[in-house]
Amino acid sequence: MDIFDLFMLLGGLAFFLFGMNAMSGGLEQLAGGKLESSLRRMTSNRFLGMILGAVITIAVQSSSAVTVMLVGFVNSGIMGLGQTIGVIMGSNIGTTLTAMLTSLVGLESDNVWLKLLKPEHFSLFFAFIGAALHMMSKKPKRKNIGNILVGFAVLMYGMKLMSTSVSGLADSPEFSSILTAFRNPILGVIVGAVFTGVIQSSAASVGILQALAMTGEITYGMALPIIMGQNIGTCVTALISSIGVNRNAKKVAIVHIAFNVIGTVICLILFYAADAIFKFAFTSQPITPFAIAIVHLIFNIATTAMLLPFAKALERLANKILPDNTPATQQRHLDERLLATPTIAIGECNVMSSEMADTARITLMDAIACIKNRTIDGAEGIQDQETKLDNYEDILGTFLVKLSSKNLSFTDSHTVAKMLHSIGDFERLGDHAVNILDVAKELHEKDLSFSEQAMSQLTVLSDALEEIVELATTAYKTNDLVLAAQVEPLEQVIDKLVTTIRNKHIDRLQSGDCSIQMGFILSDLLINYERVSDHCSNIAVGIIEIARDSYDTHSYLNDLKYTDEQFKELYAQYSAKYHLATSSK
Repeated sequence: MDIFDLFMLLGGLAFFLFGMNAMSGGLEQLAGGKLESSLRRMTSNRFLGMILGAVITIAVQSSSAVTVMLVGFVNSGIMGLGQTIGVIMGSNIGTTLTAMLTSLVGLESDNVWLKLLKPEHFSLFFAFIGAALHMMSKKPKRKNIGNILVGFAVLMYGMKLMSTSVSGLADSPEFSSILTAFRNPILGVIVGAVFTGVIQSSAASVGILQALAMTGEITYGMALPIIMGQNIGTCVTALISSIGVNRNAKKVAIVHIAFNVIGTVICLILFYAADAIFKFAFTSQPITPFAIAIVHLIFNIATTAMLLPFAKALERLANKILPDNTPATQQRHLDERLLATPTIAIGECNVMSSEMADTARITLMDAIACIKNRTIDGAEGIQDQETKLDNYEDILGTFLVKLSSKNLSFTDSHTVAKMLHSIGDFERLGDHAVNILDVAKELHEKDLSFSEQAMSQLTVLSDALEEIVELATTAYKTNDLVLAAQVEPLEQVIDKLVTTIRNKHIDRLQSGDCSIQMGFILSDLLINYERVSDHCSNIAVGIIEIARDSYDTHSYLNDLKYTDEQFKELYAQYSAKYHLATSSK
């Protein structure tokens, strides 16, 4: 093996890692928010969590990435430690798929169908199809499929380069003498762990072992401890990611390490105890790349089967190693580690922004109830909710700006744009809720009240305002364009109601039925009511325009009001529903 073979080995490793990254990126974008929503639904059950961990790892092609993601979830308060254990175990099984694929490099047969399975025969064709899809298709889904195919082709070509670069080692006496050291299982575990920890990819380190196996010099006895050690080495990424997080999040890395170390120790003891009794003949036989993939799979399945029933014990072990000495914070936040998996991060932002929408709706409903019921009960809660909305805007705004700079799919870009467009409006709804509460407080403290006529009119307006808030927040949470289209006609009706109530107040003022002081209070209330409906309109129009991939709000509203028949029909319905009695002064 000369210097050029070394260059080929390093280049092959680079192709392998780059291809795996490109393939996982395409798979992740193709999956969209389904990964995040599935994660939230299924992790309460350890067995479903295990299955999900395997599926997500297959999608992102990295058990380390999944564990880092889990660290971010726990640090953000999104998940509890117990929910992550099944996912961690499943991720170890999911990562074996790459080894299965790369084992095809060593496939030897004269059968034409089996020859088609060799990477050098089909990967270049995949690359051609993938490049064509990426360059010629305008649909994001097809572009992602193209990225997956190209990434897979580059990964397999990198594997072929690595196997070619080390093919000459079979005749090297120096290489044979080095391999004798690996007959010590403890050393094999250490070598596997250290090498995997350095390159931070168990799939890549298994691929290199498969390439070395093609020389015919690697035996089952040498490979087994190395494979076990590679699973330990993959914990290094999670360990690094746990720096600077809360204690609960650090426990995720502890569980990951404990799971792999305990599994390795048990499997080593059982295997060598059985070997001492039965004298396995195959331990001295050369291992094939496919056999390495099978051993890798069996080891991870066996370890999971042994330790999954003891998930609670692993959680207790982590708590014992790193006991809590401070109370856990209840403040939700978005950990920046989630930025490594944008689709998952977007899903969590979506959940938080939906919580923000609910908080804004509840806060406003409570404030409007203070006016309708002539009370200030719940005033402290309204103030607290408004502070919560401010925090939501700070957290989401900062995180979404960082997220928008990532390589996002078309759908994810729209989701981020919708959130960035709306969170400011939700925060302002909270401000107006406090302003409405201030009006209620002023009435209460000064022992004032609106006239029966004014109160009757305000009740109609309040009912309309409650409906528009409900429509806007529900449309946002469900991305329902039909509901969103109902907001603007109601907003126009509310504007008309505000104008009418203001004019009727002037009539009462001129006839002496209302005081100037009450006029100022009513004016403040009407201004806030009108602004609430304006923000609801902003939210709804944003949902519609972003879905249409258009941001010309002014043009959309003009077209809507003057040419849209559905708008006119809905406007007439809302006008009839929220009609002020003609006898009201």
